[in-house]
Amino acid sequence: MAAGSGSVALAEKLQSLNGLFAIHKKKGPTSADVLNILKTKLLKEAGIKQHPMKRKRQALKLGHGGTLDSAASGVLGKKRGEKKYTTVGELGKATDTFDALGMVTEEQSYDHITKNDLESILKKFTGNVMQTPPLYSALKQNGQRLSCLMKKGEAVEAKPARPVVVFDLSVQDYNPPLFTLNVECGGGFYVRSLVNDLGKELSSCAHVKELIRTKQGPFTLDEHALQEEKWTIDEVVKAIESCTELVSSEGACKKLKMNPQENTEQVKEAD
Repeated sequence: MAAGSGSVALAEKLQSLNGLFAIHKKKGPTSADVLNILKTKLLKEAGIKQHPMKRKRQALKLGHGGTLDSAASGVLGKKRGEKKYTTVGELGKATDTFDALGMVTEEQSYDHITKNDLESILKKFTGNVMQTPPLYSALKQNGQRLSCLMKKGEAVEAKPARPVVVFDLSVQDYNPPLFTLNVECGGGFYVRSLVNDLGKELSSCAHVKELIRTKQGPFTLDEHALQEEKWTIDEVVKAIESCTELVSSEGACKKLKMNPQENTEQVKEAD
């Protein structure tokens, strides 16, 4: 590869990076798509030719610890830790994916539901609760994601209900058929399942119309998630430094060093 001294310096800076940072995922692409876009941008800036999808002998390795639905936006971050979401649900319609991307499977009246009804039912879904994951999810069956199997038309077994924790649920807005919730929860929780279950409890049905992850672990959307227009080598360097200090202040440095694959965005992550 022929390159000037500037390109060589950028390439060396990029390849020397090793740390974690949070990014802002837009609505539409999958989490994997977002990482490939980020990787392509960084490699192009450094003048390095490498196919972003190839995993062997990579000049730059990126990974994420937890997925975010393609229909959702917000912080793409660590698999573990507290998460916060703002979600807009729509009453009266259920879909096979539990969100707006799916096919409508049921329609019910919602005229009988009041804001007080919704607020009252939230208590049942707060605390340590059992939740059944949606069929369209990143969970796997025989090594393949359920969502991929569903799209192929193959038989999929529903996963059993599992324990999850919800720290706080509140109604931000109610303008039927739409309602907006603030959700604070632990790992493994599906907001889509929550909204679907709420619709049933209210003697109707519902699906997620919009979903934004506003916080994951110590990383917030407004303060720490790197916007796409700042996906440059210098900005990544700053983000890594900032996020490392943030995690260190929470006493998590030791854990991150012991478990690098759980980092939010791990440059040089192991294959």
